[in-house]
Amino acid sequence: MQEVLVHLVHRDAKLAQVLAAVTLPAPEPTGDLYYDLLDSIVSQQLSTKAAAVIFQRFLTLFPGEYPHPQQLLALDIETLRSVGLSKSKAHYMQNVAEFWLKENLENKNWDEYDDDALVDYLSQIKGVGRWTVEMILIFTLQRPDVFPVDDLGVQQGMMLVYGLEKDRNLRKRMIEIAENWRPYRTTASRAMWRWKNQQKNSN
Repeated sequence: MQEVLVHLVHRDAKLAQVLAAVTLPAPEPTGDLYYDLLDSIVSQQLSTKAAAVIFQRFLTLFPGEYPHPQQLLALDIETLRSVGLSKSKAHYMQNVAEFWLKENLENKNWDEYDDDALVDYLSQIKGVGRWTVEMILIFTLQRPDVFPVDDLGVQQGMMLVYGLEKDRNLRKRMIEIAENWRPYRTTASRAMWRWKNQQKNSN
């Protein structure tokens, strides 16, 4: 990690200030892509706290609090909605379970896919978009060079740090800035999240 931080500090002076202000905890991945994909769907457009509450309620629907694909598909939508899931998210989660069984992914070696290939593959699942797969790449698979340009926290952090405007050029400017972070855009993005949350909590 020290080598990564040194690289980023030397490539971007403003990012260096962000890195100096935050502590990045070591990731603690579950190693379970299926489980984390369900968790990421719950997290879509919700605060971290609200998503955690709903996901924990969801888990209590299953023996051993693990939503095996067959068991998830056996539940009706109203039961899934009873724990706080929207109708669309309930369907999306069953779509994941159905895809897992159809593609026989129980013991899949995800190292066979590069980042873009995995985004393309998992985005076949209705309800799973680029952002959701990027969260999997960052937190589950710990890929080192992922830049979630559409993530609201990353956008807000970079707007503050780099004085960017929320206009039609925002994504383009973000991508240009993040080029300096290669091949460690994941760490830079995590730092931006952490810093943005600290700013929010200090106000």
